[in-house]
Amino acid sequence: MHYREAMSYLQQLTKFGINLGLGRIEELLGRLGNPHRQLRVVHIGGTNGKGSTSVMVSSILQAAGCRAGLFTSPHLHSYTERYRINGEQIRPERVTGLIRRLKPHLEAMVAEGFEHPTEFEVSTAMAFVYFLEEGVDYLVLEVGMGGAIDSTNVVLPRVAVITNVAMDHMEYLGQTIGEIASVKAGIIKPGVPLVTAAAGEALEVVEAACARQGVDPVLVGRDVTWRPLAENLSREPQKFEVAGRLGVYQDLELSLLGGHQLVNAATAVACAEVLSEQGAAISAAEIRAGLAAARWPARLELVAADPPVLIDGAHNYEGAVSLRRALDLYFPDRPVVFVLGMLGDKERAGVVDVLGPRAGAVIVTRPNSPRAGDWELLAGEAARFTPRVELMESVSGAVQRALELAGSGELVCITGSLYMVAEAREVLLPEQKSEFQF
Repeated sequence: MHYREAMSYLQQLTKFGINLGLGRIEELLGRLGNPHRQLRVVHIGGTNGKGSTSVMVSSILQAAGCRAGLFTSPHLHSYTERYRINGEQIRPERVTGLIRRLKPHLEAMVAEGFEHPTEFEVSTAMAFVYFLEEGVDYLVLEVGMGGAIDSTNVVLPRVAVITNVAMDHMEYLGQTIGEIASVKAGIIKPGVPLVTAAAGEALEVVEAACARQGVDPVLVGRDVTWRPLAENLSREPQKFEVAGRLGVYQDLELSLLGGHQLVNAATAVACAEVLSEQGAAISAAEIRAGLAAARWPARLELVAADPPVLIDGAHNYEGAVSLRRALDLYFPDRPVVFVLGMLGDKERAGVVDVLGPRAGAVIVTRPNSPRAGDWELLAGEAARFTPRVELMESVSGAVQRALELAGSGELVCITGSLYMVAEAREVLLPEQKSEFQF
């Protein structure tokens, strides 16, 4: 089996869809010797910001001299992005070897009457095997969807994190903030510290879950606070400070744009403090260095200057709110040409309500996903705000058309589904395109 064959095999597993539950992953991991039980895990969930926060925590651990594993999903350009150690992606041949080793166990499970594990469950099991064999000091593990019955929730972590709770994946997680928060709170376990930046009704649900588990949560915004050092209207690193429970961290810098990233950074600092209390040697200087080094592409990423092109995977309402705030802060006087493509299960009308008032023109395109649905309907939503709305199924064509439409002083903003954003990013940065797309 070569890497291309391994990717083809893994891609075929997507036919099993999203099938939440822990039974299949527990059975598979049992056959593999339960590698997840031998890892020191930082488990990070939430609706928005969990990937950014995971990257920041991993970067802080690396700066502190740890061998830091990082498992995130989905990827932008290559499947190997999901598995990183101190920033380095897994080698394609290692992926091939892992799939080759897991395949007989998958076939045996089916032969014995078990349901076939999903693609994400197989990916998660591979992560546990890989990071254990590589001897990481910590594995920063991003929740896939929800929490309670997400396949990552087999772990007993050193610390759990819930960044926030917003409306997303309602068909799987619930129709209200309270219902979704209950699912995300499923990663809270007895004796495991929890850090959260959740607010409002979601925080009430999270705190109730903590009380049931005997956990005293660390609340970002109460126990750990942050403030920008200056309103930064250039596109230089954000400068800020965090007042934690163990100290005040001054002169912090973050290359990631947007005020919401400061909340994520404070959450990462709170997480690092918990690990310090457990014996990890993490200094203030290493927290500072880790945050400064953190990178997370396609999140308010400026990829061109003439015209300026901003890429952001704002795939739900709360993400759109964060993007709108950033547009108003960094580009307050520029008309925006949007390239917009969203999956059929997302809050299209709500996203357009937030971004539409900034639109000078909108190019609606189709995400490369079976869940794209009636992608053209987004054009009707956009037409409520601007008469300059065009449909273009090809993402590359939509990007080129946006660049043509952008007049002097206008900004191109590419946003929506991460699938679409990744494809657009490859048009603008062709060196990022991977030979193996899955």
